[in-house]
Amino acid sequence: MTSEPAGSTPAPNDGRPRFTGVVAIDGPSGTGKSTVARMLARRLGARYLDTGAMYRAATLAVLDGAIDVRNTARVAEVVAAARIDISTDPDRVGVELAGRPVDAEIRSAPVTASVSAVSAIPAVRALLVEHQRRLIGRETIVVEGRDIGSVVCPDAQAKFYLTASAEARAGRRARDLGHGVDVSTVAADLQRRDKLDSTRAASPLARARDAVEVDTTDLSVDEVVDRLVDIVRSRAAADA
Repeated sequence: MTSEPAGSTPAPNDGRPRFTGVVAIDGPSGTGKSTVARMLARRLGARYLDTGAMYRAATLAVLDGAIDVRNTARVAEVVAAARIDISTDPDRVGVELAGRPVDAEIRSAPVTASVSAVSAIPAVRALLVEHQRRLIGRETIVVEGRDIGSVVCPDAQAKFYLTASAEARAGRRARDLGHGVDVSTVAADLQRRDKLDSTRAASPLARARDAVEVDTTDLSVDEVVDRLVDIVRSRAAADA
């Protein structure tokens, strides 16, 4: 597995201390993690890493090989051999598998149906967590996923856990999927994924003890980002 180095948009020079380090954003699907994380990265002049996209790309590699996801040893072999390239530029997000762009494919129904099962395999998580840590490196970055603050980067300088009501999450995800999607079906799928992600043995979905919880149900994306920016910059000022 490889990665694509990328730059980031410089943070505005407003005279305040600039945050440096890692911002971890965790939470279940439909809470706005991806949109919020990308916008926050832009505001901070930081890089951005979508770890969920990496698990989806790994799942696509398994499906491309017609591998039964229950064959955990074979799945781990396929993921270990997969060449997953992901940009860390919030203005140029992209994922490639073996050199081909797969941004649309990794959001397909088959991948969505299998990603939790693939992600639950300890050997797969070990491989991708190691890859994620290499990508995080020493530069300022906003990282989103389900186990960033608890497992991938427990020493992150700022940690957030986004939540939202079941109704809000299902509605958002249905809108993302497009016209004609049944919200109740989406809600059932989110409930299924929540259970799988939170009960898996390896790196379950959980709020890190020192993460700030933000309920996004009644907040706009801009309001969520503003709140996170204020917290992050306050910490930067306190450390200055």
